[in-house]
Amino acid sequence: MSEIEGIYEDLEADVSLEEFREAVEAKVEQMGGLADEETAAMLIAHELGESEVNGVADVEPGMEEAKFVAKVVRIGDLRTFERDGEDEDGRVVNVEVADETGSIRAAFWDEHAEAAINELEEGQVLKIKGRPKEGFSGVEVSVDDVQPDDETEIDVQLTDTYTVEALSLGLSDVTLVGVVLDTDSVRTFDRDDGSTGKVSNLTLGDSTGRIRVTLWDEQADLADEFTPGETVEVVDGYVRDRDGALELHVGNRGAIETVDEDVEYVPESTPIEQLEIGETVDIAGVVRSADPVRTFDRDDGSEGQVRNIRVQDATGDIRVAMWGEKADVDVGPGDEVALADVEIKDGWQDDLEASAGWRSTVTILGDGGGGDAGDARDDESTGLSAFTDADGGAESASTDEETEADSASPAPDPVEDGDSDEPIEFTGVVVQAGDPVVLDDGDTTMSVETSADVGLGEEVTARGRVRDGRLEADDVF
Repeated sequence: MSEIEGIYEDLEADVSLEEFREAVEAKVEQMGGLADEETAAMLIAHELGESEVNGVADVEPGMEEAKFVAKVVRIGDLRTFERDGEDEDGRVVNVEVADETGSIRAAFWDEHAEAAINELEEGQVLKIKGRPKEGFSGVEVSVDDVQPDDETEIDVQLTDTYTVEALSLGLSDVTLVGVVLDTDSVRTFDRDDGSTGKVSNLTLGDSTGRIRVTLWDEQADLADEFTPGETVEVVDGYVRDRDGALELHVGNRGAIETVDEDVEYVPESTPIEQLEIGETVDIAGVVRSADPVRTFDRDDGSEGQVRNIRVQDATGDIRVAMWGEKADVDVGPGDEVALADVEIKDGWQDDLEASAGWRSTVTILGDGGGGDAGDARDDESTGLSAFTDADGGAESASTDEETEADSASPAPDPVEDGDSDEPIEFTGVVVQAGDPVVLDDGDTTMSVETSADVGLGEEVTARGRVRDGRLEADDVF
């Protein structure tokens, strides 16, 4: 066996021995005799090894060449264009290909473009060799060679409408239907060319998960038109990575509008008792107390704002600091909330604290006062069940800080009835378990002065007389 054949045998590349010999000869000629055949063979083997990637996600701009196997997801239209100084028009077809690691756009030019239209089929697996570059919606590959691969199986979804779970890096022409979980305001920025751009964000969810949606320029103003709970459809979006998380982007070629569809979003949350410092997690529970919004001056002279709320689930409670626009979310005692992507930090008196910043999502699942919200508490999938137990559960673990927060938090507006000489009874759900206790019957809230031990979410009846808009309870049962 010759040295060239030995190097070829050790090479895990999809080229024939004849092609390898031709490449070695070309390398010897290219180097003008500065390398013999063995050295040239080793150089070629190194170049071929670098071009092989483990999956689509490993294809990066700047690589001289990339070789990978992927499934055809979508075939675009044949487009023609004029080339400078040439009589014949150029032709190109953009083909979306994907594997289990991600998706990428492959540009087929000229004769490859004709073959893509006439011979390719969605679902077909291809061996692709091409030159990666940064394209409009992420990394693209300009195809130099392509061969069918009938032996490799790739598990990739073929669909016109995606779920959140099915999205992968590099996908474009994405249609997705989801419920609006959160919205941000429109922001402007200066581009390098001197023009002004606009951007805004939504968070959408479906039965498989949630994703942050970034709206650009003409689409950005639409964020002000949507409210949490509405169902919208994204058309012609593209998937990008930001800080290790997937985002769905909508530019001027895309669209987003409300649709009349029912979409279920069930948040997955970490029990509060299992939270640890440094984690970024999702939590869900009932709001026990809500402080007023506070403003503060930043080091750069700008003004910031924050609002603290305390959230309780079946396992414990935690203070949540809601920063910036999140502080303006209309949430109060008794509301059931899901908070996504909150960071767990070391809070006051070594107590844990959750921080909800710009990447976080605050979704109100239901408001206090029984009815539908009461039903949601019993749904184990949200982690909101069993707020009270025989031993008082997390309610009995309140700290001095929590008591201070509860007493300082503004209670819901009390019932407007005047003082009563005759005893009355008021039945409602406990939406604040502090001093005072606040009950809500679905239509009215009542502040109750009592020493009785009641738990958040519990339905109780208080009997007594109303003084200064507060029910002085003789009995609570």
